[in-house]
Amino acid sequence: MTPGVAAAVLVAAVTHACWNAIAHRITDKLVGFTLIAGGGMLIGLAMAPFVPLPPAGAWPYLLVSSALHIVYYALLMTSFRLGDFGQAYPIARGTAPLVVTLFAALFAHEVPDGWAAAGIALSCAGLTGVAVWGLRGRRPNWAAIRAALATGLAIAAYTVVDGLGARASGAPFGYIAWLMVVQGGVIPAYAVWRWRGRTVETLRPVALLGLLGGFLSVAAYGLVLWAQTKAELAPVAALRESSIIVGAAIGAVLFKERFGAPRIVAAGLLVVGIGLMLHTG
Repeated sequence: MTPGVAAAVLVAAVTHACWNAIAHRITDKLVGFTLIAGGGMLIGLAMAPFVPLPPAGAWPYLLVSSALHIVYYALLMTSFRLGDFGQAYPIARGTAPLVVTLFAALFAHEVPDGWAAAGIALSCAGLTGVAVWGLRGRRPNWAAIRAALATGLAIAAYTVVDGLGARASGAPFGYIAWLMVVQGGVIPAYAVWRWRGRTVETLRPVALLGLLGGFLSVAAYGLVLWAQTKAELAPVAALRESSIIVGAAIGAVLFKERFGAPRIVAAGLLVVGIGLMLHTG
């Protein structure tokens, strides 16, 4: 991974944490994700005339990824509704590079070395710490934890599919534009059907904030897809999840969620584990 690619992924990590914070900030999750997905679709439509159309070989990946993204949005809405941002976000994002490492070995023949294996072990330890921190005698919110873990699995699945699809397309920005177009209309269409004539008044109070989230979402993922055409999938996925620390900090500062020494240690283990995974190659 070259310094330029690494820098692009780090920018994507910060951008990603920001749009997830916006999604969590909007109380009605359907409103938030309608604006974010719909904003992404509008950006994709604006990009489409200026980027190459993905070739036929890339479309199976694109269509599968679209379905996976819809599942991901549904799971992410659920995890944000059930759990704290500072807990749900690290679990979901921290799970992804562990599974991407396995998927990349199986489907892209990118086998991790010993450093990556050590990173996976440390990341698992960090994930456990993030998941259980803050209980203080209370029973774990297993529904929130399960939703966040399922979100991580969905992230891992679409990350590998899109990495292979962007490579097959030969034009990552054309791929991301059409991905946004194909998958971006599903949640807004459902919302319009559910609200039945109240769509504009429902969306208006947070429209600008939600559309900003959509722009940040496209920017973050476009950078990641470009990076996946320049480097192996697992290190890119691992570096992107440095957003975990940004997300935990946002949770503490903006949402007044407890951070605390145990969560600092857990987040630190995640970062060290990610760093070891980056040592691959």
